[in-house]
Amino acid sequence: MIGFQIAALVLALLFTTLILVAAGAPPLEAYKNIITGSFGSFKKFSDVLVSWIPLLLVSAGLLVTFATGLWNIGVEGQITLGAIATTWALRELQDTSLPPALIILLAIVAGMAGGAFWALLAGALKTFGGVNEIFGGLGLNFVATALTIYLIFGPWKRPGVASMSGTVPFDETLHLSLFPGLRLSPWALVIAIIAIVIVYFLLQGTYFGLRLKAVGKNFRAAYRLGIPTWQHMLLSFAICGALAGVAGAVQVTAVYYRLIPSISSGYGYLGLMVAMLVNYQAIWAAPVALFFAALNIGSIQLPIVLKLDSSLSGVLQGMLVLFVLIMEGVRQRISRRS
Repeated sequence: MIGFQIAALVLALLFTTLILVAAGAPPLEAYKNIITGSFGSFKKFSDVLVSWIPLLLVSAGLLVTFATGLWNIGVEGQITLGAIATTWALRELQDTSLPPALIILLAIVAGMAGGAFWALLAGALKTFGGVNEIFGGLGLNFVATALTIYLIFGPWKRPGVASMSGTVPFDETLHLSLFPGLRLSPWALVIAIIAIVIVYFLLQGTYFGLRLKAVGKNFRAAYRLGIPTWQHMLLSFAICGALAGVAGAVQVTAVYYRLIPSISSGYGYLGLMVAMLVNYQAIWAAPVALFFAALNIGSIQLPIVLKLDSSLSGVLQGMLVLFVLIMEGVRQRISRRS
């Protein structure tokens, strides 16, 4: 299995190298700049971790829905709703006498609830309306984006002016604390690590996780064995949405300190690629998400140094997932023949 994954990585690098050569750019120089842009200093590595935290939270949630056989494409909207709910809670509580730490905690819980609610909408469309979760999730993503724009330019707009830069930044007392001189929050880091550990043990070491996998492997067989399939599907949606909501809450309280139109930063779709790349195995989610986060941060240097578009990292990520899926198909074909 590992051999096929390595082969997929090599093929993805070769394909990306061909694109660089065709564009007249030096491949080794491009890869070097990505590496130094990600790991060239402790500050740069801390920026990678800032990107890794929400990506890991989203990937952890998606592992739960994928175990149940569900493609929760709506996770992007669930991040957004988590951010909206967090912003709402902070706005409502910022002028109260509650301690700032409690306000932040309640805001994160609100983010969890917002993400879970949005995921349950997609789950309800699937279980009760027969709407494929891919189409339902995509539709809800657009609604979440439209709602964000409405709030920023409507009820929550800055006094006297509505701006794409987002709502009014929250007071520093309502920010998650950061490491000195860095953009990295230790609390956000702890939350992400706890989340992936819980998901790992949930899927690997609990009866509930086994039931989720049974539903994902064969829905009808699980139903006939007495497993409440619809309830498990909805629960998996809720868990994924809650973790995506926490990712949105982290974006508000530890990264941007306000609600902005692109608050999800594409982590939902990137998390889908991470979940597919690890073949739904939670133990690999953290390192693969770190690799993807490093590509995102490292590629920022490409336009500055080599005049290359930073979307090159997206090409490499997409090719990596594509070749992993191809190699998985080859592996299954070989195993059937043997």
